[in-house]
Amino acid sequence: MGTSVQVTPLSGAYGEGPLCYLLAVDGFRFLLDCGWTDLCDTSQLQPLAKVAPTVDAVLLSHPDMMHLGALPYAMKHLGLSAPVYATEPVFRLGLLTMYDHFLSRWQVSDFDLFTLDDVDAAFQNVVRLKYSQNYLLNDKGEGIVIAPHVAGHLLGGTVWKITKDGEDVVYAVDFNHRKERHLNGTVLGSFVRPAVLITDAYNALNNQGYRKKQDQDFIDSLIKVLATGGSVLLPVDTAGRVLELLLLLDTYWDERRLQYPIYFLTNVSTSTVDYVKSFLEWMGDQIAKSFESSRANAFLLKKFTLIINKEELEKLGDAPKVVLASMASLEVGFSHDIFVEMANEARNLVLFTEKGQFGTLARMLQVDPPPKAVKVTMSKRIPLVGDELKAYEEEQERIKKQKALKASLVKEEELKASLGSNAKASDPMVIDPSSSRKSANAGSHFGGNTDILIDGFVPPSTSVAPMFPFFENTAEWDDFGEVINPDDYMMKQEEMDNTLMLGPGDGLDGKIDDGSARLLLDSTPSKVISNEMTVQVKCSLVYMDFEGRSDGRSVKSVIAHVAPLKLILVHGSAEATEHLKMHCAKNLDLHVYAPQIEETIDVTSDLCAYKVQLSEKLMSNIISKKLGEHEIAWVDAEVGKEDEKLILLPPSSTPPPHKPVLVGDLKLSDFKQFLENKGWQVEFAGGALQCGEYIMVRKIGDSSQKGSAGSQQIVIEGPLCEDYYKIRELLYSQFYLL
Repeated sequence: MGTSVQVTPLSGAYGEGPLCYLLAVDGFRFLLDCGWTDLCDTSQLQPLAKVAPTVDAVLLSHPDMMHLGALPYAMKHLGLSAPVYATEPVFRLGLLTMYDHFLSRWQVSDFDLFTLDDVDAAFQNVVRLKYSQNYLLNDKGEGIVIAPHVAGHLLGGTVWKITKDGEDVVYAVDFNHRKERHLNGTVLGSFVRPAVLITDAYNALNNQGYRKKQDQDFIDSLIKVLATGGSVLLPVDTAGRVLELLLLLDTYWDERRLQYPIYFLTNVSTSTVDYVKSFLEWMGDQIAKSFESSRANAFLLKKFTLIINKEELEKLGDAPKVVLASMASLEVGFSHDIFVEMANEARNLVLFTEKGQFGTLARMLQVDPPPKAVKVTMSKRIPLVGDELKAYEEEQERIKKQKALKASLVKEEELKASLGSNAKASDPMVIDPSSSRKSANAGSHFGGNTDILIDGFVPPSTSVAPMFPFFENTAEWDDFGEVINPDDYMMKQEEMDNTLMLGPGDGLDGKIDDGSARLLLDSTPSKVISNEMTVQVKCSLVYMDFEGRSDGRSVKSVIAHVAPLKLILVHGSAEATEHLKMHCAKNLDLHVYAPQIEETIDVTSDLCAYKVQLSEKLMSNIISKKLGEHEIAWVDAEVGKEDEKLILLPPSSTPPPHKPVLVGDLKLSDFKQFLENKGWQVEFAGGALQCGEYIMVRKIGDSSQKGSAGSQQIVIEGPLCEDYYKIRELLYSQFYLL
């Protein structure tokens, strides 16, 4: 049998919930994403809790809550301890996303599901990989290779390819084939016939229009509101799709020289932009080329004001402005408070650029028609004063005394245990009264009865007299002084990373914004006060799709092009999932699966794979040819056994001659350039390459094969003249002949 593959959705199947899936490859268990919603409902994580301790590796695809939000909680409470793999932007921006989420929650509630320490612990040992980097797993995962590839959608977004024994399992969710301002499109279309493709049906029923028209409609809606004296709120994520909006608005404001103030408001806004400035190599080609030619960083954001609290906004009052504020769900954070302030003004606009998560305020406001009034909870953290402060201090003092008493009792018990019942006879720290009296009689300077009590000092059993620890300096010296090991003074990479990690009271500078750091370090006793209120929704509510995902038509085209042997559909409404499943089964002749949550499906390949060794005698007769980084050859051999292992031996009789095989993948555009360099008149005509006056070269695909893996033929048409044979010889030179 082939490589054993089983897939189990833990969340995000037949629904738009957070993404989390268990993939087992020959017994090695991958956790594909570890998402959570902004509601932080622990009941959503029950399926994950059952399997978290058994996970061997975690692969993260995107730096937002829906893909990694549950990682700190799972590592703290659910027993998840596996190494985590991600790209550098997913690691950095995902960390900032979790900081922003925690701070937004902590400011309005006694949030205790995880702390910043838990966030740091979860991200501390993330293994960061580059795009297309093959990473070979060890120990239990020996023989498995993982590699991240460009997904589009978010900065650092990843399509994961897991390879074992030549079979590929591809995990590609939330990809985008379109090239955007700051990102290239996905490379998923370049994959050839993987054994298993796991992808989502999120946009299967949606079709997008032209991007230029969409961008213009977006800008027009903003300008229209601002011109009438209104303000615009864009609820956004922390460090994901907001980057595309920042570039779009900054470019337009700069080109039109608009004077309306525009703000980016999150708890980590300045840190986010600072990090993004250093990730240019992960962005689109246009941004990289612009930086190389003019050293202009696209994320300097000349027109934006980056703020971390609402004080700057309050100074403006009702003046027209545009505010991009986290969180997109409107559940907590700055966007929630600003919405409450703006909602009762008809001239204002709340513009959603992504679909709200189920059960959130944003999703409630996106229904058609929108509600005229909504109930919200306004919360605020305030310092304790008066009797409350006094009661708090008394309680803290009581807790402190309890801890001290408990510590002293534990210490006393440890001392008794160390002394033991026979300690008096052997332990020099315990002085026998009789011997004390003898010593007193022998020497008058000891006085009378001298029982010695030494508290808090337990000597080692090997000591012969009470003494403090002493360490002999055994350092080596030479003519220049003490001999040192330079490695002892080198800062390891992980230690350098740890200095960048946020810890309460340590390392806050440079990681999150100063205001947020001061908020965390403020030890003033405080409490959260809340009150429910009804908000009259008089402002305009508009949804425009800036999610950066491939639409239904493109998803179907990409799946047809990749042509996997088996397709698994996840993360999409039941209607969208069934629609895409029916389409692929009917039109693409694929084995299509759409499992429910906690339903395990076996997609083990029907192919048989064997490991064989090539005997030295066989290798000595092989003439190989260099092909890129590899060598290829035609081999005729017989299969034998040696030490219970399969081995290829030279054939016992002369093998029959084989037909010549041409190895390579020729692009007609490349062949055209090659012929032009040789002095030929070449041009494209009707999809074929016309060479000279009479010869045509065309590429013909096998229509019975789906996708790019189908066999292709190159046909030379024309009279058998001298040009024909010259073109054929030049064509053969583009291949390796076996």
